Amino acid sequence: MIGIASSHTPQLSSGVNMWPDHAERDRRNPRLLGTDAQYHGYNELLALAGPDIAAELDPAVWDAKYARCQQAIAALAERLGRAHADVALIIGDDQRELFLDDGIPAFAVYAGDELVDMPPGGQALDAMPAGIRAAAWAVHANDSQRHPVATDLSLHIASELTAAEFDLTLVRQQPADRSLGHAFTFPRYRLGLPATTPVVPVFVNTYYPPNVPSAARCHALGQALRHAVESWPHDARVAVIASGGLSHFVVDESLDRGVLSAITGADAGHLRSLSRARLRSGNSEILNWIAAAGTLEALTATVVDYVPGYRSPAGTGAGMAFASWELQPREG
Repeated sequence: MIGIASSHTPQLSSGVNMWPDHAERDRRNPRLLGTDAQYHGYNELLALAGPDIAAELDPAVWDAKYARCQQAIAALAERLGRAHADVALIIGDDQRELFLDDGIPAFAVYAGDELVDMPPGGQALDAMPAGIRAAAWAVHANDSQRHPVATDLSLHIASELTAAEFDLTLVRQQPADRSLGHAFTFPRYRLGLPATTPVVPVFVNTYYPPNVPSAARCHALGQALRHAVESWPHDARVAVIASGGLSHFVVDESLDRGVLSAITGADAGHLRSLSRARLRSGNSEILNWIAAAGTLEALTATVVDYVPGYRSPAGTGAGMAFASWELQPREG
């Protein structure tokens, strides 16, 4: 087993010339989750921001940070390629792509034969902000693409998680006119997961209350996933991929660095104790990393890089993080 975790924010893939466009969307967002775990408007955050953020907005700083992100993604892709995985178990969140108001499960696994990524077109494409459109190549192909599913493992996981007292939603058919979400396509288009490698999509509802699971429950889910994979009666190399995070749409370095330190230090107590208040809005995707940390807790975690991507004077942006887990002895 090997583990990979990566942010998937459009800020990673749009080019720095589009970072002002991302910042402009922040200015229109009335619910920006601040480092105090409270929602604020942009102007309110701007009034609270420290003067040191100005240095983070220098074009040379942006260029250097963007280059670091590309190097980190390349490093993860190299590690994933070196693993020669037979199956990729992807832990991510759906943002009204596959699941709508007719049913948003807290946890779900897909067990059909395949999932289809359908790129937006027509009015949906025309309405897309320029910065999001510039990064669309990282999450969508030019036309519909089929992603094979390791149905056998999906069904086994569903059975084992049910036995472990998880009320899991099992999905066996893709709803009409709905696409596989960007959290699950990013590993293929940006991390180099081969198109022929079957996936097991594990959905965590991080964004949409009231049925958002706690950090402790997500960590326990990860542990149950590990037991399920280990009990699968097939000799297969499984890659576990966490997609999303870390803090956004306000950069919270303290939160991010605490999460990364807990992951590398195998501090499950810290991960499980993170409050719901801090894990809302974009920060909520940290739950995907916490679940992966539970799955991979027997392996050694390494942070490839952490890049606090400030994109406005108010401190908005994304904490872009990249990590891997491999089988090697921990120091000490």
